Amino acid sequence: MTTRTQSPPSRVALVITGDGGSAMAVAGRRSLHYADGPVDQRGRRSRMPGFPMSRRLILLLAFTCGVAVGNIYFPQAISPSVASGLHVTPDSAALVVTAVQFGYAAGIFLLVPLGDRLAHRPLIVTLLSLTGLGLLAASAAPALPALIGASTLVGVTSVVAPIIAPMAAGLVADDRSGTVTGTLLSGSIGGMLLSRALGGTIGEWWGWRAPYLMAAALALITATFLARALPTTSPPSRQRYPALLAESLRLLRTEPELRRSCFYQAAVFAGFSAVWTNVALLLTGPTYDLGAQAVGALALVNAGTMLCTPVAGRQVDRRGPDAVNLVCMLGVIASAAVLAFGSLGGVPGLVALVLGTLLLDVGMQSGMVANQVRIYALRPEVRSRLNTAYMTCAYFGGSMGSWIGGRAYAYVGWPGVCTIVALLAAVALARHLTSSASPVHIEARSPARPIPSDMDNTE
Repeated sequence: MTTRTQSPPSRVALVITGDGGSAMAVAGRRSLHYADGPVDQRGRRSRMPGFPMSRRLILLLAFTCGVAVGNIYFPQAISPSVASGLHVTPDSAALVVTAVQFGYAAGIFLLVPLGDRLAHRPLIVTLLSLTGLGLLAASAAPALPALIGASTLVGVTSVVAPIIAPMAAGLVADDRSGTVTGTLLSGSIGGMLLSRALGGTIGEWWGWRAPYLMAAALALITATFLARALPTTSPPSRQRYPALLAESLRLLRTEPELRRSCFYQAAVFAGFSAVWTNVALLLTGPTYDLGAQAVGALALVNAGTMLCTPVAGRQVDRRGPDAVNLVCMLGVIASAAVLAFGSLGGVPGLVALVLGTLLLDVGMQSGMVANQVRIYALRPEVRSRLNTAYMTCAYFGGSMGSWIGGRAYAYVGWPGVCTIVALLAAVALARHLTSSASPVHIEARSPARPIPSDMDNTE
């Protein structure tokens, strides 16, 4: 039974359903209050958003993720141009890359939890606008210290993708969550891969400042579109900021499914980072003796993963995250075997590198879709804080993978890197096979109660 009441002139429509779900939509302002419907066969409670996600909005959000993520990766491609343009050593110029990555890691921990505390539209638009201003400051930097400072700011404010993903998961029903998550991840992958190739090419033609100007224009234009296109969402939490930060750590301690997802992604992302940190050394070393452009070309080949993540999302919706995780881990182990032939050199070695990195990228990114769908289904009111814990663990694993992979390449060579990938994926697979999948527990709610949140928990 459904009862609908309206009270002009604000035209607030409140829908109360017999199964305990409720939704509120304010006409004209597209204001959304998350709602919950019946529990499905997997033990997850479906959501009934008051503002439906159109295909156009999903694609805009995916493009936004790509714009934001690209800011973290294009400095890698222009580091030699920065060194020559500012008359510093290559090692000193590499500090720009370190600064933006450090800023991004700090932004994940410090800013992403605000997605549960502040309305999404002003938060996302503000962060993108600050990112654009930081990129403009970087393009005008007269010396390396100023560029490092601006790059740190850009890294901190570029954490838009980890905020958009949980927001989008709350705007769609559970049977579309995997598909939407996969589409957003495709945008992030596109930004990661294309920014390296385009940044290097533009920097070579017009100097290292040009990529910063292009990235600034993209960020500011995207912020303008989002200011009009994003729905107005109600934050589920009124906790104070220190409590939000502590909550991410508490969730990691109390949610076993979150820990499991974090472990999977940290292990696989560590292997992914080990490969991409050292493949440039392999291609430019004596085995192949190619230029830096070969690394960008290899990254462009792997742009095919943008087409695979939406497919993985649909499989998650159909079969559940665990089944997709299993296939992805087996794929990563297989990729390590294929990549090992890259040490042969010549055309056979290049073919092995192309096929191996493609298989590795598909396995890592598709597994990430499965992991995020799993954690978003745990507690809808704290999705941003769940994502904070998840992304922090993932990037910690990636940092460790880069370091371990570098040591392995220095002492053993490329076969050592491939062994690291296989071992890490095997550990994740062993954990997966020994874990018993348990349905997410969600308490039934009374039809008369409002949508639960921690709004009253104002510490």
